[in-house]
Amino acid sequence: MLDRVLQHKLLASVDLDDSARMHVHAEILEQKPILKEVFTEFHTTMLRLDRKHLAQTGGMKIELGAGVFPIKRTFDDVLATDVVASPDTDLVLDALAMDLPDESVHALYGQNCFHHFPDPDRFFKEALRVLKPGGGVVLIDPYHGPLASFVYRRLFTTETFVKDADNWQTDMAGPMVGANQALSYVVFVRGRDEFDRRHGGLDVVEMKPLSSYVRYLLSGGLNFVKLVPDFAAGALKAAEWALRPGLSLLGLHQVIVLKKQS
Repeated sequence: MLDRVLQHKLLASVDLDDSARMHVHAEILEQKPILKEVFTEFHTTMLRLDRKHLAQTGGMKIELGAGVFPIKRTFDDVLATDVVASPDTDLVLDALAMDLPDESVHALYGQNCFHHFPDPDRFFKEALRVLKPGGGVVLIDPYHGPLASFVYRRLFTTETFVKDADNWQTDMAGPMVGANQALSYVVFVRGRDEFDRRHGGLDVVEMKPLSSYVRYLLSGGLNFVKLVPDFAAGALKAAEWALRPGLSLLGLHQVIVLKKQS
């Protein structure tokens, strides 16, 4: 019931698996400067961790599942791709079967898209194929702490949040509905040993929760009404700073960096 009460009115009659969702999400985003700020910080975080961990040897920079606010708005050398065509994407690309040459990519970035991959093993194999040695994958996806577990189970009812899923695969009818938002926990936390065994060419070099959860939650994201006025952004950032000691309990997103062995 909570998701129906808070759902943005523009999404009331939209099929989230239809490409029309992209246009509606773009319209909603234009109403939310706070959310744009959070997304821009996501971009900056991904590029900073790229420079920190990955070999800077050239190659393409590609965002998967770019959606309506692609990284290229912040860093114009990143190619925006998505499985659904939209005015914001440069290329339609399936992350599980990338039409890209071997060892041609420096980095793959993904913001809130990994949990929509129905077969993560296929993605990791494709990543190993297209990445240059020393390149990698930088993902931002739902976190698994107490607040995240509470929020994702109750607000995003078109998707699941199953931390004890039997396997990594998800039976999805389309690109959005039915995804397991706990997938990064299932693969990289609970299933870390299994990941290392299956995909030994990719090393997990950093994984941590992000601190922008107060602004993201109160902005309503792309699906719900905003709960605070735009001028509250500064106060909300101050609250996030003050609450940093509790980040492992309160975070809503985490960043994961994978590096292809040289």
